[in-house]
Amino acid sequence: MDYKYLLVEKDQGIMVVTINRPDKLNALTAEGFEELAVMSEDAAADDSVRAIVLTGAGRAFCAGADLSGLLGSGSGGGGTFGDVRETVRLGQRSVLNFRRIDKPFIAAVNGDAVGAGFGICLACDVRFASEKARFSMIFVRRGLVPDYGGSYFLPRLVGPSKALELIWTGELIDAEQALRLGIVNQVVPADNTVEAAIAFARGLAEGPTLAIRAAKRTVYQSLEMTIDAELDLEANNQAVCLVSEDAREGVAAFLEKRKPVFKGR
Repeated sequence: MDYKYLLVEKDQGIMVVTINRPDKLNALTAEGFEELAVMSEDAAADDSVRAIVLTGAGRAFCAGADLSGLLGSGSGGGGTFGDVRETVRLGQRSVLNFRRIDKPFIAAVNGDAVGAGFGICLACDVRFASEKARFSMIFVRRGLVPDYGGSYFLPRLVGPSKALELIWTGELIDAEQALRLGIVNQVVPADNTVEAAIAFARGLAEGPTLAIRAAKRTVYQSLEMTIDAELDLEANNQAVCLVSEDAREGVAAFLEKRKPVFKGR
């Protein structure tokens, strides 16, 4: 697919996706959110892609939704309740895909991630943040509530009380604060953000993809399951992995004291 708002590159099992609207701080219209959803589905269907890195062009990761494009420019928002709800639901397909598709999604947060851009960032599995990155659930300052998964992902990372504080105030926090709260995994130099994320993704791409993908499914499903159901799921996934070629290769490489070569089957 030819994308209008995304730059997509593939190399050695890694898809690097850049939100490319720097003149608007990578704020996305409905069409842009649709492209993110299609991109994730393309990545899922492409067997050569083993991990996805998502970043932004210019000085922002994503400034959220382009409200003028999504809701119109009038003081009343420019759309009916049904129109707005349908537009938001269609856009939310992207963050749902990031979680449901079992390939790793890695965010390289090169700059500000606010509003829906924060939600997109949180929907990724692992987040590398530039030392210059900032984060905000800015919705309340516009008379709005979080969407694009913000109210789902944030309390699962920081707890409901801190999530409500960040949502109610719309506070802009820096990368080190985000690291302390567990919102990001690592803070890296600004000129190395994408490279650090790609290096991490490359390790996953070279790893046992059956096990990596099963682990993603198991961890996220555990958030909605009882311990009995989760242990049953673990046993099923382990059985699948143990009879795989990757497991045999992993054991053989360990015994032969060499680096394993995994094939994802």
